Amino acid sequence: MSDNETWELTNPQSNFLSFKISKFYSDSYFSDMGSFNYFSVILIQEGKGELMADVSPFKFAGNTLISVSPYQPFKIKCSEDCTGYMVNFHPDFFCLHKHRNEVSCNGILFNNIYEPPLFTLTSVETQSLLQIILGMVTEIKRPGSAEFEILLSYLKILLINASRLKVEKKGTQKFPADKEPLILNDLKETIEQNFHKFHRPGEYAELLNISTAALNKTIKNHISKTLSQLIADRIILEAKRELYLTSKSVKLIAYELGFNDEFYFSRYFKSKIKISPQHFRDTVGFDKANAQ
Repeated sequence: MSDNETWELTNPQSNFLSFKISKFYSDSYFSDMGSFNYFSVILIQEGKGELMADVSPFKFAGNTLISVSPYQPFKIKCSEDCTGYMVNFHPDFFCLHKHRNEVSCNGILFNNIYEPPLFTLTSVETQSLLQIILGMVTEIKRPGSAEFEILLSYLKILLINASRLKVEKKGTQKFPADKEPLILNDLKETIEQNFHKFHRPGEYAELLNISTAALNKTIKNHISKTLSQLIADRIILEAKRELYLTSKSVKLIAYELGFNDEFYFSRYFKSKIKISPQHFRDTVGFDKANAQ
């Protein structure tokens, strides 16, 4: 990683990255659209530019926190040099599902298709999160082996504080010029109730008694996605959850998500995140959270 400093731990059994901290001085590492089998928390201290997450662009200008889920495609392009830190962790290092009662970041920082994957911080808030990250750096640089439990504690504190900040700022940064329309809340509820069986935009427009064009325009204005993208994101989010949390076959997961053809489902999944369902399971893991 050029122009960066990196400290990392690797799982000796799988050879996958377990935990990594990177200090970056430019957007060189983020300039190509990438997707990885770990979670990423990116604290931008200085610089302005654009985050491209999935297919949606988001502008930022310094003091920004970005959070990216496993195999979520993203890239960052800065109009001036960006500096900051990135923390990566594999689900085997810290499972959000297993620790959901301790750290309520799943659905806030990560795996929320309806919210932007970034938010603006004050300089004081940036320094507060930075001190937690620097504590991780100190620990991981200690001679000999880094203490796993201490790093895990720092990570939990980082995620808890970041989640609290995002919740506090919710509604103040998303749509400064306009209030989220009621139809958007209705759409979210309708998608949650029906994504297992309805996959086409027209089906949701019909359920909400609105034209597909009007619904698409509203979504695009407020979420920076099309209705098709939103539906696909919800299906893929559930597929990832099932692949990781259960040992169900790909065929059964496909069927439960409304796909009669396992191979069509696999192509659909791969078209969205560039890897197959089996490769996702092989590199992220499965049935490790003991979640019911």
